[in-house]
Amino acid sequence: MSGVNKVILVGHLGKDPEVRHLEGGTTLVNFPLATSETYNKDGKKIEQTEWHNIVMWRGLADVAAKYLQKGKLVYIEGKIRSRNYEDKEGNKRYITEIIAENFNMLGRKNDSESSDQQQSNNQTQSASKPEKQLVDFSDDSSDDLPF
Repeated sequence: MSGVNKVILVGHLGKDPEVRHLEGGTTLVNFPLATSETYNKDGKKIEQTEWHNIVMWRGLADVAAKYLQKGKLVYIEGKIRSRNYEDKEGNKRYITEIIAENFNMLGRKNDSESSDQQQSNNQTQSASKPEKQLVDFSDDSSDDLPF
């Protein structure tokens, strides 16, 4: 029996996507994503933030490079992958990444696109695949984020 490797994250980009074009024209994008959870401890509100290394390839990377930017709220589906490499000094380093397979932009529409552009994008997407119902996970408390 095979296992399941599925990750679902909703968080904010910690910086603009870093875009690389590899040999053969393959696009690679990576960026940090912050997810936060809040809990009460001894009557105090505690917020814990986790940082995830997101990697996107090919067409998904092209779309991310065009529309994503620091601070944007996104829903990402993918798989977790750990790997190791040698740094410039020859030290062995380990990294855990989320290889994204799908993403949806969440939050307010007035960030960088006009409503006409958003409607055009929605019409194009609905013509190519069945309509998906998106849930907006954002709330007004996200305005106090440091990015």
